[in-house]
Amino acid sequence: MRKFDTKVQYLKYKVLREVARDAWNDTLLENVLNIPKIIVPGKTPTMRCCVFKERAILGERVKLAMGGDKHNGNVVEVIEIACDECPAAGYEVTDSCRGCLAHRCEDVCKRGAITFDHNHVAHIDKSKCVECGQCAKVCPYAAIAHRTRPCQNACKVKAISINADGAAAIDNEKCISCGACVYQCPFGAIMDKSFIVDVIDILKGSDFGKNYKVYAVVAPSIASQFTYAKLGQVITGLKKIGFHAVVEAALGADMVAMWESKEIAEKGFVTSSCCPGFVRYIQSAFPALEKYISHNPSPMAAIGQYIKRTDPTAKIVFIGPCTAKKMEMQREEVRPYIDSVLTFEELQALFDSREFDIQNLEEDVLDNASYYGRLFARSGGVTDAAVQALKEQNIDFEIKPEVCDGIEACKMALLKKSKNALAANFIEGMACEGGCIGGAGCLTHGPKDKTQVDKYGQEAFEKTITDALSVL
Repeated sequence: MRKFDTKVQYLKYKVLREVARDAWNDTLLENVLNIPKIIVPGKTPTMRCCVFKERAILGERVKLAMGGDKHNGNVVEVIEIACDECPAAGYEVTDSCRGCLAHRCEDVCKRGAITFDHNHVAHIDKSKCVECGQCAKVCPYAAIAHRTRPCQNACKVKAISINADGAAAIDNEKCISCGACVYQCPFGAIMDKSFIVDVIDILKGSDFGKNYKVYAVVAPSIASQFTYAKLGQVITGLKKIGFHAVVEAALGADMVAMWESKEIAEKGFVTSSCCPGFVRYIQSAFPALEKYISHNPSPMAAIGQYIKRTDPTAKIVFIGPCTAKKMEMQREEVRPYIDSVLTFEELQALFDSREFDIQNLEEDVLDNASYYGRLFARSGGVTDAAVQALKEQNIDFEIKPEVCDGIEACKMALLKKSKNALAANFIEGMACEGGCIGGAGCLTHGPKDKTQVDKYGQEAFEKTITDALSVL
């Protein structure tokens, strides 16, 4: 068993691995119904009340591993049958209620939602409560608690509500597909769709480059993911599985740094465009600020565009920590350059579906990008690269950045800008805390050490952005 943070994450991996195995063997359609029985053999349930419910939920996981609901444009979906164990959300009276005579909670409630039983204990009528929280504020015993589900706590853009059946519901208009809810749900009731079957079809169709070449574009955060092996062995594994070449997305970041720094100097104010979750948040929550989003593509799209310009028949698969990249891939301006997206979780399943023990492989080399391009993986890296790009282009302009680490910080910066109260001329927005190294598709989700990214950057052969781009 590989190192995973939780049993939920391991379960997700096992489903992906079995789906991938059948996809390679062309037996997916005939074996798809047996996958739940493979993972939960026998009649003893290990996760739910009964084996029948357990297998039914696994069946839904299999569907998501095969691409999910084609009618739902979001890559994040709720498995409703699995979402039934969390307590009701909202304000609740706990057993700390003393039945006092003051009844301050009743007096402050403008909706008449609070009543008392014969013991003077307060009760909240959920049909009248509007979740204002005033009752909790005035209770002298702090006897009224506000309960929110883990997915709601994780979602900082308030895209998750609870439907009439008590299951989580995602507002696709608000959702930025960051995947925070996916990782935080203790029951795995929220998952991101996988395109692992599409990737396998692309690789099989290529036949190791005989029909067309398949390029793996890997995010710089890959350096800290497969801790049980060396990065060079991961690169060899990608080529062994059918990829013609492995290219750093950080080389696309070098391109973007040059373009975006020039755009900042020309326009005087810009918000970054590398994080699709941040871009989507501006579009949905601050549409008046959309005009400030950098017109440059993300590093993924930039390097994809370059590869396809060089080899028009190429197929490109982006591999990284980000679930929002699966949404970015579907955007009209990105679709021509990126054919599919995998997370690091899915790459692990892809390796194991072919029984590859990458620890025993020889080491290959991955060295396309500069130190600064690799810094895009962590919060503050885009700004560092943009400042360097100005120097290398001899552009006399001072970037005054607002570096936003996580979507809550992004919200504060955008609020200030909307009220003309922001002194910065560049907002670097990262939806995940820590930057891309905190993405939902990582193999592990513990505290991320940004110095690891800097160390990986320092290992780059090219120390300047200009040197990295000179080979293009």
